[in-house]
Amino acid sequence: METTEVRQKVLDIIADIAMDDDVTTIDDSVALRDQLDLDSMDFLDIVMELKKRHKIIVPEADYPKLASMDSCVEYLTPKFVQ
Repeated sequence: METTEVRQKVLDIIADIAMDDDVTTIDDSVALRDQLDLDSMDFLDIVMELKKRHKIIVPEADYPKLASMDSCVEYLTPKFVQ
């Protein structure tokens, strides 16, 4: 799967969880929590949606790899092709 497709899938999840935030203005290199009104429960919702929608399990030790959109895409792209 292309990185642009992975990015869109992550954006779709974030848009569903952070409904009041404008996800079209996300700077991919900046931490998502610095740009969006995400708390720890929202973050866990994102992780759970990855599992529910795409069967991707993110171990707690890997949560820091989902900090920014760039790091999300880098971490998740190989997992979408498995």
